[in-house]
Amino acid sequence: MNTLAGSVLIGQSGGPTSVINASALGCIETAMASANVTKVYGAAHGIKGILDDKIYDLTMEDPDELSLMRFTPSSVLGTCRYKLADFLSDDTDYKQILHIFTKYNIRYFFYNGGNDSMDTCSKISSYLALHNYECRVMGIPKTIDNDLACTDHCPGYGSAAKYIATTLMEVGRDAKVYDTGSITVVEIMGRNAGWLTAASALARLQDKDSGPDLIYLPEVPFDMADFLTDVSRVYNRQGDVLVAVSEGIKDKNNTFISSYFTDSTKEKDAFGHSKMGGLASNLAAFANSKLKAKVRGIELSLLQRCAAHLASATDAEEAYLAGKAAFEAAESGITDKMITLMREPGSVYICKTGLADLADVANAEKKIPRKWINEAGNGILQPFIEYSLPLIQGEPDRPMKNGLPRFACLKRIQASVPAE
Repeated sequence: MNTLAGSVLIGQSGGPTSVINASALGCIETAMASANVTKVYGAAHGIKGILDDKIYDLTMEDPDELSLMRFTPSSVLGTCRYKLADFLSDDTDYKQILHIFTKYNIRYFFYNGGNDSMDTCSKISSYLALHNYECRVMGIPKTIDNDLACTDHCPGYGSAAKYIATTLMEVGRDAKVYDTGSITVVEIMGRNAGWLTAASALARLQDKDSGPDLIYLPEVPFDMADFLTDVSRVYNRQGDVLVAVSEGIKDKNNTFISSYFTDSTKEKDAFGHSKMGGLASNLAAFANSKLKAKVRGIELSLLQRCAAHLASATDAEEAYLAGKAAFEAAESGITDKMITLMREPGSVYICKTGLADLADVANAEKKIPRKWINEAGNGILQPFIEYSLPLIQGEPDRPMKNGLPRFACLKRIQASVPAE
């Protein structure tokens, strides 16, 4: 083992999930058990906390309270969406990062996030190497969008998929209970990749009447006329329609369908991503203008990200494993990598961790194979079901108090400068 003694720093970035804290805990607990680690720190709100010198001393936390992170949704350290510039053009932020790393003797840095977070990891690793500062930098994957390259699936996806499938089963039951015709459109997260919306197809496994009749993903160009034809066909056949649609569906010219109704997509976040939302109600209104049926537009919004009450035990266990594997890899001398989850071939689901270069993951997107979507582009085929079903299995044995889940409540003690 290439021994390196010093402090560990972990940060969380991007949209939260049901199991992102399980990944952080896997890294934290494994690091705390290492003789090579002097301190374990957490960055408040990701990179922003490093730049602002807002660092938590996690060794000051109660171990039992820390352990509840395994069942706690969202990002207990706080998150951010902050894009680092190219240090060759502007190294202001990087100088501050190097200063903070030196100040706290950070020799292991872990960033827990999605595509943009891996880009941040890669940039920091390159800058530190350029300035001969020895620090092992590792990415710990997370995203409900399941769109990270080089990994079979992402921690966070299985739990969100389970929530989507369950919710569509319930909405389907509710929407189809009346003797009057109805059209219900449910908008699900997914800007460029439809993995989460595709999970709505799982709702039909037990009862063909409870899941969506039509599913639209960003992987296939969306046409308003075809949509109306699809909805009309199903409505005329059975008197009601349930539609699942990704927020990021686009037409053949790559224009967001949501921009047909509003200019909100012109608003961008720090990484240049368009603002989403409002699609379901607008598509429902469009259908109603032609069919004159009772319509509902449902936007699940934040509810689908952190629904820990429907978390997948498989997802939570793999999330913890990813964090644990990240520290073990770094301690062994590995750097500039992201942990991956690799599914072994065979009928029995077995998942192990692997490694991918940060540069290969950064700013890349994994989309649903076109062959997993039906020819008409409005439904999901069996290969996706076989892919996703193992990821939603099991229920975590969550601690409860007063009939409610017990979440971690950290003290978040500001770190002090280590003694010379």
